[in-house]
Formats: sequence, C-alpha cells, structure tokens
Amino acid sequence: MSPTISIVIPVYNRSSYLPTAIESVLKQTRQDFELIIWDDGSTDDSLDIARHYAKIDQRVTVLSAIHQGQTPALRGAFSITTGTYVGWIDSDDILAATALEETAAILETNPQIGLIYTDYLVINQNNQILGKGHRCQIPYSPDRLLVDFMTFHFRLMGKEVFERAGGIDLESGLAQDYDLCLRLSETTQVHHLNRPLYYHRKHSGCISSQKRIELIYSSQQAISRALHRRGMASEYEIDVEIIGRYQLKRKATTAKQILA
Repeated sequence: MSPTISIVIPVYNRSSYLPTAIESVLKQTRQDFELIIWDDGSTDDSLDIARHYAKIDQRVTVLSAIHQGQTPALRGAFSITTGTYVGWIDSDDILAATALEETAAILETNPQIGLIYTDYLVINQNNQILGKGHRCQIPYSPDRLLVDFMTFHFRLMGKEVFERAGGIDLESGLAQDYDLCLRLSETTQVHHLNRPLYYHRKHSGCISSQKRIELIYSSQQAISRALHRRGMASEYEIDVEIIGRYQLKRKATTAKQILA
C-alpha cells in the first residue's frame, strides 16, 4: 500500500545536520509516511549518511543526482512521491514529533483545505532555541501573502492540489517555496495551525545568509508573477527595499596582545 504522507528532504553538503533532520522524520508519532532524500551532488558525507538510514528503515528512499541546485532537486524528489499528502523539510532543520499527526489530521477532516502550515521555532547550530519565528505573528490572507511570507514552515499539502498549482517551478529560483505558496493560495484554502511544530536552523551556511540578495530578488519575481496571475499588475507593482544596518564593535583581543 502507498503511504499516506510523502516527506522530501533535498540535501547538498549538510552532513553535520542531516542525521538530526532524518531522525526527526523517522520519530514521528504518525508512521504511515515515506521519506525521500534527494542528494544534489554532495561532496561531503551527506549521501553516505542518507544511504545508511535507507538500509535500516524501508520507508527511506535515496536518490543521487549531479549538483543542479535546490529547486531542480525538489522538483525531482516530488516527482516520485506517492502519498496523498506531501511536504518537505530542509536538511538542516528539525520536524517536531507530532507534526505529521497534527497537520494530516486537519487535512483529512477538512477536504476544502489544500495547504496547512504551522508555527516554527528558530534554533542555532547547537539546537538551542532562540525564540519563535517572526513570521508566526503575521495573520494569513492571500493578499497579505503578496508582501509577507507567513506560510513558512512546516507545510503539508494535498498532492492533487500541489500538482494542480503546478508543483515546483524551475523558474522560481531560490524562492521556490514562496512561489509555490502564492500559487496555492490562489487555488485552495490555506489553514494556519498555531502550534510550533518545526525548528528552523539559523547558521552561517544557510541559504538565507549566504545568498540573501539573490533570495530577495527571486521573491520579488515570484510576487510579480502573482500580480499578473491575479489581474493586479496594471494597478500594482512590487517595490523592494534592501536595507543595510551597520555598527562598530571592538576587535577581539588577540593572544599576542594579552601577552604584551
């Protein structure tokens, strides 16, 4: 029998965090799922780690491809999902143990809802909780989504709704999740589960830190496409402000200075 839920993890050189991400899925209180790990040409031990879990748990499927970027990796992974509901977590994040149970229950009892998203907590590289994500405080509406990406994590959606909306768009760049949520908001009801069921990791190697400007412009393009789809482009255009904040701080005292 096909699993009810398909979870995707795209990974590229995340060997430090990948075991924690995988185990957070395998430890779910709801167990009727498949986990598809798509390795995007990693040069570290990520692929070996993924294959290790595939050997010990038959629900895990691992695929490996040449490095193309996260968007093609996501599209490839979702193309082989078999579940009624689909979702993904990033390879450096953590899924709360009851996330699948709580989100799938709402989708199953409310067929008019095609996408459900939860609150999330921000953690650092040592799994320490830094606080609740700021996006959790933003009320959802399809119009507000045009300027605020509140449907952040964790998201579970009906596969039929996901495919009808067009799935992962290869032209969406780094904003593939935002672009998808905008399209879903135009075709189905969206529900916010006000429970922190996802742990989003902040560290120096994450995409939002390394490629911030590219992510901002990919988001701008996603909003622009949404304005055209919604028939609003003749009246509105998206204006982007990239704000830099600067401060001076004292340099760390070196060992040579201490000994002088």
